[in-house]
Amino acid sequence: MFAVVRTGGKQYRVAPGDKIVVEKLAGETGDSIDLSDILLAGEGSQLKSVAGLKVTAEILAQAKSDKVTVFKKRRRHNYRRKAGHRQQLTILRITAIGDQKAEKKVAKPAAEKAPAKVEAAPVAAAPAKEAKAPAAKAEKPAAKAPAKAEKPAAKAAPAKAKSTKDAAPAKGASKTKTSKK
Repeated sequence: MFAVVRTGGKQYRVAPGDKIVVEKLAGETGDSIDLSDILLAGEGSQLKSVAGLKVTAEILAQAKSDKVTVFKKRRRHNYRRKAGHRQQLTILRITAIGDQKAEKKVAKPAAEKAPAKVEAAPVAAAPAKEAKAPAAKAEKPAAKAPAKAEKPAAKAAPAKAKSTKDAAPAKGASKTKTSKK
C-alpha cells in the first residue's frame, strides 16, 4: 500500500518501511508520530478512501541539511552580502499506513554468505600485481634525476646576469627598433 502525505509544504509518496527526510517535526529520536494530512492512498492502481487514514512514522534522527550559501552583489556599488543557511530536518521511517504495517527484514541465509568468500580470493591476487608496479616506478625517477641536475646548472648562469633594468622593452619601443633595421 502507498500514500501521498503532505508535511512541511511538500508532498511525499510513502510506503511501509520507507525512509524519508522532511522539514523539522517536533519530537525526539525514537518517538512515533502520525501524519494525518493524507492526499491520496492506494494499492497498485486501485485508489482507497483517505477518510480517517493515518500514516505512522518513527523519528530516526533530527539533523541539519547541507549548508547553502547566499551571496548578493551589486556591481560597481561596493555592495556584497554573504549569509549561510542550514535547514533543520527530521528523518522518518514509515512504520504503517492505516492497518498495513512495514514488513520486518529477514536475515540473509548462510548460502548467500558463501559467495562472498569466493570473491575474496581474487582480491588477494591483486596486490601481487601492484608489487611489480612500484619497482618499475622506482627505476623511472632514477633515470630522470640526472636530467634534472643538469638543468639547474644551465639556468643558474643566465639568471645572475639579468636584472630588472634588462627587462624586455615596451611593445611600442620594439616596433621602432625592427623598422630601423
